[in-house]
Amino acid sequence: MSPELVSILVLVVVFVIATTRSVNMGALAFAAAFGVGTLVADLDADGIFAGFPGDLFVVLVGVTYLFAIARANGTTDWLVHAAVRLVRGRVALIPWVMFALTGALTAIGAVSPAAVAIVAPVALSFATRYSISPLLMGTMVVHGAQAGGFSPISIYGSIVNGIVEREKLPGSEIGLFLASLAANLLIAAVLFAVLGGRKLWARGAVTPEGDGAPGRGAEPTGTGPAAGTGTGASTDAGTGTDSGTGTGTGTGTGTGTGTGTDAGTVTDARTGGTAAAAVAVRPDRETGGVGTGLGLTPSRIATLVALVALVVAVLGFDLDAGLTAVSLAVVLSTVWPDDSRRAVGEIAWSTVLLICGVLTYVGVLEEMGTITWAGEGVGGIGVPLLAAVLLCYIGAIVSAFASSVGIMGALIPLAVPFLAQGEIGAVGMVAALAVSATVVDVSPFSTNGALVLAAAPDVDRDRFFRQLMVYGGIVVAAVPALAWLVLVVPGFG
Repeated sequence: MSPELVSILVLVVVFVIATTRSVNMGALAFAAAFGVGTLVADLDADGIFAGFPGDLFVVLVGVTYLFAIARANGTTDWLVHAAVRLVRGRVALIPWVMFALTGALTAIGAVSPAAVAIVAPVALSFATRYSISPLLMGTMVVHGAQAGGFSPISIYGSIVNGIVEREKLPGSEIGLFLASLAANLLIAAVLFAVLGGRKLWARGAVTPEGDGAPGRGAEPTGTGPAAGTGTGASTDAGTGTDSGTGTGTGTGTGTGTGTGTDAGTVTDARTGGTAAAAVAVRPDRETGGVGTGLGLTPSRIATLVALVALVVAVLGFDLDAGLTAVSLAVVLSTVWPDDSRRAVGEIAWSTVLLICGVLTYVGVLEEMGTITWAGEGVGGIGVPLLAAVLLCYIGAIVSAFASSVGIMGALIPLAVPFLAQGEIGAVGMVAALAVSATVVDVSPFSTNGALVLAAAPDVDRDRFFRQLMVYGGIVVAAVPALAWLVLVVPGFG
């Protein structure tokens, strides 16, 4: 059995053990990297650690550290409510706002992981607050980043177009961009419909000042439903009163703030009558005043400045997102130690172990030449259309664990021999490879998927990891074939 085949079989065993025995896949992958690297590939420790994703480690730690501080001092709550006000309370629009925002960032030149690192924590905090599927919100962010990722001035677009030019292949910068945009937009629309988007539209508008659960078309400002007992004037479960008779429950639909009241209705359990209910506003947790608890305090202002500084540093000065985030988090921790004391413990350490372990093993596969071996085997097939679809699948599978641009840089040259025969259009083939190799970045083992997994607050991470893995598997299975059918078979270019 060839060393390359052994390395692939060991990867399959790692997946099986991790899913059946609930062992951290990253720890298993580190052990597999040590065993395969030493016994099969004849690598020393330096060769094995050459695949350790040090930059991704720092990004995961730095971004989750900074946003853990932002959650602790209420900055993310403030941002979430600002987003609600921006769309006039239409919660259903927020996933699309996040999609468009990450798409705009990558289209103007941001590296895809940097855009996701900036947007995902805010988006997923919003999802938690308003009971939106974290899978929907996270995938909308990632697909948004890929939708803009191949614009002529983007990083991905520039790299792929440069490879096409170097290989002297026909190319279309606009065609590549539109193919990626259309594919990700279509996937996002399907996700929105399947993962609860229709229910979000049915929910209607909410009031950003409220902290309670959304009522019928509006979110009441208060902390509890109106529930009165006894006869005459009865006491509300919050701090207001309802004037109903008997035992009643009701939901508020008003938007009162400050010390105002939220006018709702209470149905008398015995007579079926209704009475007005009052829901009080909770006190601000930092100022002690009566309000929404979401005012701008000095710590929140400083955190907002830090987040803006992160965006400017990454997009404007091309600084590393992880190192910048860690530095900003350290400054905030030094000035407001109470807010940040718990933040280090909220860094997604299990996710860091998982991702770094798997990518270290993938690095061993690359060092052994396993990926090149698989690509060359496919490229030697005498049927161009079959070779094309297999290359799309290799790009999707490998990119789910490794660099999307890196695998495209390896696969596009492998496609040159059968593209030269003229039976396959070069423009369509390059676009199909680009789409296949990037839409799978929702995988929790890719940089973008890992950032989404790490950024989700107050979720069952094991369950969320499995959801991302299943969805990533569906994308890997379906998208390459569809991209091949739409872009390659017609012979574009």
